[in-house]
Amino acid sequence: MYKDLSSGVKISITRSISTSFESYLASIDWDEKRFSMEDFIASWQTYFQENAAWIEKIPANVLLSTEFHEEMAQKIDEVIAKILNEEPTAKQIETIETLQKELGTKYTYACKAEAAYIEQLLKEKQK
Repeated sequence: MYKDLSSGVKISITRSISTSFESYLASIDWDEKRFSMEDFIASWQTYFQENAAWIEKIPANVLLSTEFHEEMAQKIDEVIAKILNEEPTAKQIETIETLQKELGTKYTYACKAEAAYIEQLLKEKQK
């Protein structure tokens, strides 16, 4: 069912998952001990219901089907894995290291999205 959706809808779904996942992680300060898949899914549902036009482009019978929900769960897992496995850029690493020396902090980060969060956090502390 998911594979039958238009490429634009699939891109929008992926973007909504990515955006809400990164937003959710920022809301818990990227603390894996505080992570809850149920809380993330609730956050994502709120996000797409309030912000995503793609939900209106999918027929109700598809939205309610078990098969579609299983495919969406798989898509969520894929998007999360991609986010968590994307390496920080050299520029992010350089910027974070410079800011940490200046501010005397020792934040760790494991992926590009977390590095973006840490970089923003450090820039806020710098102000």
